[in-house]
Amino acid sequence: MSIYDQDLDKNPANYVALSPISFVERSAEVFGDLPAVVHGARRYSWRETRERAARLAAALRAFGVARGVTVSVMLPNTPEMIEVHYAVPALNAVLHTLNTRLDAPLLAWQMQHCETAVSISDREFSPVMKEALRILREEHGRTPVVIDACDSEYRGAGEPLGEHEYEALLRRQEPLARLEGPQDEWDAIAVSYTSGTTGNPKGVVTHHRGAYLNAVSNAATWGMPHFPRYLWTLPMFHCNGWCFPWTVAMQAGTHVCLRKVEAKAIFDAMRTHGADHYCGAPIVHNLLVNSEPALRAGITQRVRGMVAGAAPPAAMIEGMARIGFDLTHAYGLTESYGPAAVSAKHQHWAAESIAEQSRLNARQGVRYVLQEGMTVLEPETMAEVPANGEVLGEVMFRGNIIMKGYLKNPRATAQAFAGGWFHTGDLAVLEPDHYVKIKDRSKDTIISGGENISSLEVEDALYRHPAVMACAVVARPDPKWGETPLAFVELKSGASATAAELIAHCRSLLAAFKIPREVRFEPIPKTSTGKIQKFVLRERARSASAIE
Repeated sequence: MSIYDQDLDKNPANYVALSPISFVERSAEVFGDLPAVVHGARRYSWRETRERAARLAAALRAFGVARGVTVSVMLPNTPEMIEVHYAVPALNAVLHTLNTRLDAPLLAWQMQHCETAVSISDREFSPVMKEALRILREEHGRTPVVIDACDSEYRGAGEPLGEHEYEALLRRQEPLARLEGPQDEWDAIAVSYTSGTTGNPKGVVTHHRGAYLNAVSNAATWGMPHFPRYLWTLPMFHCNGWCFPWTVAMQAGTHVCLRKVEAKAIFDAMRTHGADHYCGAPIVHNLLVNSEPALRAGITQRVRGMVAGAAPPAAMIEGMARIGFDLTHAYGLTESYGPAAVSAKHQHWAAESIAEQSRLNARQGVRYVLQEGMTVLEPETMAEVPANGEVLGEVMFRGNIIMKGYLKNPRATAQAFAGGWFHTGDLAVLEPDHYVKIKDRSKDTIISGGENISSLEVEDALYRHPAVMACAVVARPDPKWGETPLAFVELKSGASATAAELIAHCRSLLAAFKIPREVRFEPIPKTSTGKIQKFVLRERARSASAIE
């Protein structure tokens, strides 16, 4: 034992478990009068937001919610969704945010799998939640307490599903004296489900320590100042909004809520409420780039966007630069609390051409400031690939911003953590500056005549055509080559292009074997967070690689 271990034990005065809930208490205490939430006609200060969360926590405690108990929520980006991110972890309970685009059987499966005790649902989703709760009750024998949230900005119908109405419940409760969080920072804070494109999805369990550190990393990595006005274009059900509910609390910023992601509503919020930060998948940024310039009129503040969820095409990054929005490219997965890596910008990049800046910024980059490791390894030997931009390996993470594991799935957890690193499944190279550049998902690589084709490279070429709004490239079985690229394309409103024109365009940018052999003009299926569902397209293409 060292002299520095003698009579120097942890105690309540010098050691407190890390939890992002402490940010809420601090902002309410120090900046209580500043605006915390804007939603339609509703306005809440930090003091009021903290009190509402404390009232909700008191109500949930009365229903038996405590450490390890799951609260499932089916909510859009409203004040209620922010409040559950503060109230549920304050009880050391586990928050389960449901994807609002899932069907009833999958919603029921998730709630059964994570053993939901309380359900909170916005009335817009009453039809699907009514069926999900019926399946949960009749097929699984589980009957959670149901709370109906009646958002003031929702104009549609929606029948009550439970005996409790959200606002009435809050009015009846005395707020908890303090939002305290856990005794052990390793305790679960949330469970989020992967897409489950084949078979059942996996429940990603995250902890208070990771949520705290990623919330801090978001601000540090992005250079987010105090008192930002953060616009909720990213669904909070996706990886708990990449931990930004807690980042905004840490910075005493303003949550500008948005029920639906539409270009006019986004620009109106930027103009009316001064929103200056937002996040989203590439499709959200493309929506803004390709909108009518008149919609952006009157926006004078510097707007900063963060893109993640899929590799952004260089054409999109160039488009954001043209409209004057500053874009940061981050990378991560549900298992890493959302973004845990960033294409960190160097000052000298500003002297490069827009095209070169776009190439540099399109890389997945380097680890977040509070993530301990990110590199590209050969998965069989676990050796790092050479930093030459050529040798493919798998992107891997290690550190505090990685999940606890998969709920009730020890085999998948062990596979994910094999060799002491988290395996992402993304194929990448290390460039000479040791920035990571993804070439493809392992299942998205097209093997044509023995040559590997990156679907991302082909998509990037297509995006450079001025008529292309969205595209996705998958493998199509070919009797001679085994597989060849097939492109699905959506054109911009009012634009036109033929398959022959797009193929000729690709021929000017790509090697001959990489050029799509076929172009289909069809709607491209996407998740609610804007990710393209390639497994659906592979099935359409009758692809040999259709298995996830």
